[in-house]
This record gives sequence, structure tokens and C-alpha cells, in this order.
Amino acid sequence: MKPMFRADHVGSLLRPAPIAKARAEGKTGAALRQIEDAEIPALIAMQEDVGLKVVTDGEARRAYWHYDYMGMLDGLEIFESGGDALGFKGATISLLPRITGPLGFPADHPMLDHFRFVANHTKVTPKISIPGPSAVHFRVTPENIDHEPYRDPEAFMAAIAACYRDAVAGFYAAGCRYLQLDDIFFAYLGDEKQREIRRGMGQDPDWLIDRYAWMLEEAIKDRPADMTIGMHMCRGNFKSTFVATGGYDAAADAIFNRTSVDVYFMEYDTERAGGLEPLGLLPKGSKRVLPGFITTKTAELEDMDMLKRRFDEASKFVSMDQLGIAPQCGFASTEHGNAITPDDQRRKLDLVVRLADELWGDA
Repeated sequence: MKPMFRADHVGSLLRPAPIAKARAEGKTGAALRQIEDAEIPALIAMQEDVGLKVVTDGEARRAYWHYDYMGMLDGLEIFESGGDALGFKGATISLLPRITGPLGFPADHPMLDHFRFVANHTKVTPKISIPGPSAVHFRVTPENIDHEPYRDPEAFMAAIAACYRDAVAGFYAAGCRYLQLDDIFFAYLGDEKQREIRRGMGQDPDWLIDRYAWMLEEAIKDRPADMTIGMHMCRGNFKSTFVATGGYDAAADAIFNRTSVDVYFMEYDTERAGGLEPLGLLPKGSKRVLPGFITTKTAELEDMDMLKRRFDEASKFVSMDQLGIAPQCGFASTEHGNAITPDDQRRKLDLVVRLADELWGDA
């Protein structure tokens, strides 16, 4: 049986103070890992205590949701661009990835051990979230491809898909039965400004959506039958800020009907995400959407009756049996965290579980 849950979360959590302090002091290697190993079990226990049946390490060993994983691949390095690279509203990130050689998922990728640590410290289902295939392509702009064969767009995408196919197999061999791919750029491509940026690079946004779906499916199609694949989409999350605005209309058919993803985590906490109508393209069956009606960007706790009304609206487009609940994004997509407190975070996760219990009788 695939692990499937009504109550879930995207993965990242506010970094415990000792980890944040150690990083600020410049600790690395074994010294930092010792502190992480001491603090992460409490993060896991917090998730179990609120009633979640699936837990992560909160991405507490990472500085960024995507760059840490990507920088640990063969053939890719993260570099300082010297400017505002990502376009967040009122906040700056200047890091970018560069392709330096053939892409590969190393057999000793450190996040395999990150997953094993969670599995060894929980009584429920361990999950790990990694950036999806689209993250590599979207963030590696054409001028940052130094490996000549990958200047052919099709060859580059084929290499990304093959790298991720090895990653899926690697995590399964490590015991992972619930792998989440954060493929947020499907949502970015619903924003006309982002689409125009891509056109300026000589890339057709609708072609990108099609090829991103192909890459994702190539990566996951051979997974064993007992492995759940989740997929998260949002429009940016850094210190409670965002990048993109626009609905899922352009991407819904591709993500729902051209991939075998099991669980979709979809940002829906503000009007920036558009309407619920694209949910109507979800095929009937076992696939499940977890609409993020609960935000991680602000501390205010959502009203339970309002949330139930949102599900009434969603059920006009997709059966309640194919729905669940999760927050709209992580609480700390980077080590900086959103503008909330650990208590706010816990109350939000508790609300996720209570809502699932009220709507489905089971989290």
C-alpha cells in the first residue's frame, strides 16, 4: 500500500535556535552535524505530538530548500551572482546554480542519510522533500551552462530526468516510501511576468510546462508500486515574501494527466493562486490534492468554519474523497524562516490535523 494521508505538510520547519546559532557562528561539518542530530528528534516529536502521521526533518540541515540538494549533485555548483537573482518582493537572494559537467546523482548523496536519520527517529511515516526536476532547469539559465552538450535544450532535459530517475531509485533503496518533489515552477509559469522572462530567454512557457511534465514522469514512472510521490507547487516563499502571481490553468492538465504523481500540494492561501476551477481536471481515482488554504507566511490562525467553506467550494470540482489538507508551503523554505514563531508553526500544524479529523474522521 502507498502511504497516503489526509493531513500533511510541505516539509520545512523553522530552524531550532541552537542550529541557527551554530550556522551563524560558522560551524560546519561534524560540529554542525552533532547539533543538528541533537535538535532534529525534537522537531520530529513535535510533528508526532500534534497528530501528524507523516514527518520530515524540517529541512533543518539545509540553508535553502533547493540549492543544498542541487549543489550535492555531480556536475552542478552554486555560485554567488552578485545581484538579485530570484526576484522576491522586498528580499534578495543572490545565489545561482551553474552546470559544470555531466549531471549525476551520487550514490553517497548526503540527503540519503538525512532521510535515514528521520526514519530511525520516528514511529510514523518518514518523508523527505527535494527540489523537483523543473528546479534544475528553471534555475540554470542558458548562460550558466558550461557543459557543451547541455546547450542543446533536449539533451539537458534528458540528463535532468535521468539524474532524478537515479535519485528516486536511491531514496527507495534507502527505505523511502514517500518522496516529495518540489516542482514549484509549474506555478511560476502561470504568471505572465515570469512567462515573459522565459520568452526573453528564447523559451516558450507552454513548451516548458510540457517538457517539465515529461521530465517529472520520466523520473518517477519506474518507481515501485509501494512508493508515494508527492509534488508541491507555490509561487515563492522566502521570509514570508513571494515572487509569482497567477493560477494553475496553464499547468493543470500537464501535472494531473501527464504525470503519475500521487499527491499534489497546491498553494491556495491567497488570490494570487487563482481559482479552484483547475482542480476539475484531476482524474477520478486515487490521486489526491492537498489545497493549501492554511498559510505559513503569517501567524494569524485560520478560522475553522472558513476552511470548511473553502472545501465546500473545492468539492464542486473534485470529490472530497480525493482531497486532504496541508499548509500552502513550508514554514522555512530557507534557514531564515518566515515571519512566524515556533508556537505559531505548531498551532498551524495542529489546525491541519484537527481539520482533517473533522472533515474525514482521520488525519
